[in-house]
Amino acid sequence: MLRYRDAFRPGLVRNLLSGLPGDVPGERHRTRQPRGSTSAAGGHDLGMAGANVLGRVGLWVAAVAVLGATVAVAQPPSMIKASSFEVLMRWAPLLLWGFSFNILISIMAMGIGTVAGVPVGIAQLSRARPVRIVSSAVTQLFRNSPWLVLLFLCVFLLPFEIRAFGLRVPFPDWAKATLGFALPVMANTSEITRGAIQSVPTGQWDSARALGLSRRQCLYLVILPQCVKRMLPPWMNLYSLIAMSTVNASIVGVSEMITLTSQVHAAEGSRPELLAPLYAFALACFFIYCYPIGKWTQVLERRYQVGW
Repeated sequence: MLRYRDAFRPGLVRNLLSGLPGDVPGERHRTRQPRGSTSAAGGHDLGMAGANVLGRVGLWVAAVAVLGATVAVAQPPSMIKASSFEVLMRWAPLLLWGFSFNILISIMAMGIGTVAGVPVGIAQLSRARPVRIVSSAVTQLFRNSPWLVLLFLCVFLLPFEIRAFGLRVPFPDWAKATLGFALPVMANTSEITRGAIQSVPTGQWDSARALGLSRRQCLYLVILPQCVKRMLPPWMNLYSLIAMSTVNASIVGVSEMITLTSQVHAAEGSRPELLAPLYAFALACFFIYCYPIGKWTQVLERRYQVGW
């Protein structure tokens, strides 16, 4: 039976507080202290035991706090939603790289189409009837065909590689898309060239022939130099249309600006509130690029206008 004086035994108090049954070994054989000093020693031991309990509670509280902080830090980034401005700033370099690819495709398509279209336009005015018929048929075919259909034909009908002399030359989708955009450029440039040649007054032909020049010499030395300023405004307008139409390349899998914009939207969790900012950024890029071209075209039209 527990006696009053046993309650002040330090070993027994420590066992009761820690939840362990029994007594602490070696405590039974302690030398009994005088009654006068028992209460003082017992009070000191109780204070020590209480401090130990408080220390353990403090450790548990600290452990819980550290665990909570660790869980908070370890939360995935998707739990924290960035604003539309932050998303645009984060992905702007990638989107601008895609926009530069759109510009590259438009420049290449315009160059290929112009080089092919000018001779076709001259051939429409040839004296040989078969040449006129063929060149006119090619011009009207590609000029009056939907650009998206021509793009699909080039991408899905052309091979993905060209084999020549034992070599395999890859033919990527962006090159096919460039060729698909070059076909309508060729047809429209052909019409621009034909119209510019026919707009030159016939007196220029007569004057050149009076100097003893042949028809070919009249065309290349007298007529075509005058056609350049007449062709430049509509040619620039055509380029502006091609630059804006390069977004159709995203339909066939070319990694241009619109394709990258959709990928960025998917990477940000397909949040509906990001649709308008992302595509508005793409719209702003094309507007900033094409609007000065349109204004410059108007300036050239006023400068090079021809009186009838």
